[in-house]
Amino acid sequence: MRLFTELFRALRPRQWTKNLFVFAGLVFSQHLLDKVQVLQVLGAFAVFCMASGCIYLFNDLVDLQNDRLHPLKRLRPLASGRLSPGVARWALAVLLVLTLGLGYLLGLPFLMVILVYLGVQILYSLFLKRIVILDVFCVAIGFVLRVLAGALVIQVEVSRWLVVCTLMVSLFLGLAKRRHELTLAGEEATSHREVLAEYSVGLLDQLISVATAATVLSYTLYTVDPETVAKFSTGNLVFTVPFVLYGVFRYLYLIHMKGAGAGGAGGSPENTLLNDPPLLVNISLWGLTVILVLYSC
Repeated sequence: MRLFTELFRALRPRQWTKNLFVFAGLVFSQHLLDKVQVLQVLGAFAVFCMASGCIYLFNDLVDLQNDRLHPLKRLRPLASGRLSPGVARWALAVLLVLTLGLGYLLGLPFLMVILVYLGVQILYSLFLKRIVILDVFCVAIGFVLRVLAGALVIQVEVSRWLVVCTLMVSLFLGLAKRRHELTLAGEEATSHREVLAEYSVGLLDQLISVATAATVLSYTLYTVDPETVAKFSTGNLVFTVPFVLYGVFRYLYLIHMKGAGAGGAGGSPENTLLNDPPLLVNISLWGLTVILVLYSC
C-alpha cells in the first residue's frame, strides 16, 4: 500500500490543476451544459493528468541526483529513496501506454496534441530547460496545448485571443516561479537548476512586468473585441477584468512580500493557488462570473 501511495505522490496530483486549462474551450464555446461534451473534456482532463504524470516520473528519473541536493525536491519519493527507480520506470511505461491508448480513443487530433505535449516536455527535461528564456516558453506551450486539446476533443474552434491570453498568463506564472526558485536557493541556485545562472532577480522582475502587462492587456482586449461581443451577444465579459487584475496583483504580492509558495514545492503556481484563500476565492468568483455572463445572454 505504501508503494502505491509513494507512486501516486510521484505523479504530483497537486499539479494536475494545470490540466484544468482543457476546460477553457468547453466554457468559452458555451457548451458547458452539453453532457456529452462535458464527458469528453473530462476524459481529456484524465488523459492529460496521466500524460503529465509520465513527464513528472521521467523528469524525476533524469534529475534524480540534482533533486537530492535541492532543499524541497529532495523530499520527493524518488529523490528521498522511498520509491525505487526501477518501480518508477515500470510505472512510467504502463502509464504511457494508457495515455496513448485512451488518447487515441478521444480522437486522432487529440492524440496528436498529446504526442506534441509529450515530445516538448521530454525535450525540456533533457536539455531545453537549460536554455534561458526558452525554458519558460516550453512550460507556457504546455498550457496552450492543453487549451487546444480541450477544444479539439469537442471539435470547436479556439479563439486566437484565448490562445494569446493563455500564453501570456502562463509566461507570467513561469517567470514568477523562476524568480522564487532563484531567491529560494540563493548562492546554490545553479546547482539546483542550471539555467538560473543566466537569470537575475532584476532581469526576472523586468520580464515579469512585461508578462504582467501583456496578460492584463490581452485579456482586456479580448473582452471588448467586437468579434467577442458579437459571438457572445454581450459586452459584459469586460466585468471579469477586475478579477484578472486582482489575481495578477495578488500573485505579485505573494511573490514579493510573502515568498510565493513558501508552503509548497518550490513556489509552484499550483501550490500558491491552493495555499492562498484570497487567490482561490478570486479565481472561483472569476469563473462563476464568466459562466453567468456567457450562459445568461
